[in-house]
Amino acid sequence: MSDLKRGLSEAVAAAFAAAGLPAELGRVTPSDRPDLADFQCNGALPASKAAKRNPREIAEEVVSHLAGDSRLASVEIAGPGFINLRVSDAALSERAGEIAADPRLGAQPVDEPRRVLIDYGGPNVAKPMHVGHLRSSIIGESLKRIYRFRGDTVVGDAHFGDWGYQMGLLIGAVMDEDAEIRAMMEDLNAKSDITPQDEAATFAVLDGKITLADLDRLYPLAAARGKTEPDYRDRARKLTAELQGRKPGYFLLWRHFAKVTKVALERDFHALGVDFDLWKGESDVDELIEPMVADLEAKGLLVDDQGARIVHVAGPNETKKKKLPDGTVVVVPSPDPLLVVSSEGSAMYGTTDLATILDRKNTFDPHHVLYAVDQRQADHFEIVFRAAYLAGYAERGSLEHVGFGTMNGTDGKPFKTREGGVLKLNDMIVMTRDKARERLHEADLGSELDPDAFEDTANKVAVAALKFADLQNFRGTSYVFDLDRFSSFEGKTGPYLLYQAVRVKSVLRKAAEAGAQAGPIIVSEPAERDLVLLLDAFDQALIDAYDKKAPNFIAEHAYKLAQAFSKFYAACPILSAEPAVKASRLTLAQTTLRQLEQALDLLGIAAPERM
Repeated sequence: MSDLKRGLSEAVAAAFAAAGLPAELGRVTPSDRPDLADFQCNGALPASKAAKRNPREIAEEVVSHLAGDSRLASVEIAGPGFINLRVSDAALSERAGEIAADPRLGAQPVDEPRRVLIDYGGPNVAKPMHVGHLRSSIIGESLKRIYRFRGDTVVGDAHFGDWGYQMGLLIGAVMDEDAEIRAMMEDLNAKSDITPQDEAATFAVLDGKITLADLDRLYPLAAARGKTEPDYRDRARKLTAELQGRKPGYFLLWRHFAKVTKVALERDFHALGVDFDLWKGESDVDELIEPMVADLEAKGLLVDDQGARIVHVAGPNETKKKKLPDGTVVVVPSPDPLLVVSSEGSAMYGTTDLATILDRKNTFDPHHVLYAVDQRQADHFEIVFRAAYLAGYAERGSLEHVGFGTMNGTDGKPFKTREGGVLKLNDMIVMTRDKARERLHEADLGSELDPDAFEDTANKVAVAALKFADLQNFRGTSYVFDLDRFSSFEGKTGPYLLYQAVRVKSVLRKAAEAGAQAGPIIVSEPAERDLVLLLDAFDQALIDAYDKKAPNFIAEHAYKLAQAFSKFYAACPILSAEPAVKASRLTLAQTTLRQLEQALDLLGIAAPERM
């Protein structure tokens, strides 16, 4: 069972071949002028150049081979040789029936399912998530759902930042601020063996002294000092190396950092409807670092560089110009090498990323790995991926950075608080939920719901506002987040889509109460035709979203489908229609709701039952 576009493309391709022309010229696309045709083919124009024939003459020959195709109500030639195709009502009725009977609603699975791992979320231990984590979480979750729906085996990994230089900064900052903790760390570090009693006593003290708010306060101060004070930076690097060497006191302190952070992370991810199969972090590959470094050395990839150890990933002729501090411009290899071991002996950010690739190969052996991470990390991933390919830890082309732009405020700059600081993700979730309640009250929606049901609906509206605002844009672009606009029940918004889904549910409930039954679909009205054509387009939207790693194709389809149903509902009465028409339109309404909810689910959005 294929969609109309694919089926017609095969027919038109065969017609071009019968005319002695390349079959690939028969590609059919939705019409640019839906008032004139449902689909079009422009292949006669490029064919005329190759065959040195008049394009309209070629179009006429192709059209002659399409005569008698029962799917087509008309085939016409426009302009210099455009072929316009209009599908018959009978063919649309048949296709609508297929979609209605299909559990997958007309969407085809991939021919060859793969094992895919998606790296998204990327929160850091000891720091609350901020709005910068929103896009990674939303885009990664949607891609996971899209890939699973197409039939791939997909694993989502949060991939915590929990083992690098920032940990050394925080350990030092906490000890500087609290003499008792510093003394406790010194005592623990002096011990050769840590007992369960030692652990319990340590955590009892830390639980009462260090909260996530404390870590959030200390980290920016420590990071700033690390940038301007060489001694402070060197100490942080040394503390990082000692943590990675499992120094007892620092390791227990780090475990406390992870514990208080995870509580907030799970709260924020749950509120967004985001979940992971793996909650791994950089620390989970720590035991792989040493043997991996030895392997890189054995393969001749690891070289010494001013006390550090690096892997050159640039090809022999890849160069770039670099300006030195004294103003001299020199030519150096491009991209930069991968720093594997710092001069202090600690593993670096790129090192753990490389070890993570190796770990994933050993434990899951993915055919493809997608990294849903800010576009500004593109250079970093190019370096790590090249090193992985050189070392044989991944097949070339199997690692892909799915980059995205920034979410900006109405001033066009990266989203900030009124005070100019970075907005915490939980604060944005709370703010959007408050706005959702306000919008529901303004529209007099949800007034009949009990308090718990109203809160559940408000939360769904808030999540829809946040996610659709993001996912309706191609991920590579930046966009302006306007809470007032995106929380509206009118226009191209998530709340509008939820309202339309609830509207269809209301119609179906009334039909059930009246004892009306759904039946075979019979298409005759223009609004019915438009709705079925939209239902038929779901498969292509899914293919585009999958191939281009771009959920905006699903978002666009959901919006157009909701609009088509609204027009259908206005033009084609359901409950007052005569029995056969009523049964047909009820099936159309049921199928529209199923496909709309499926599309929303692929975006990570759930629709309430009532408003």
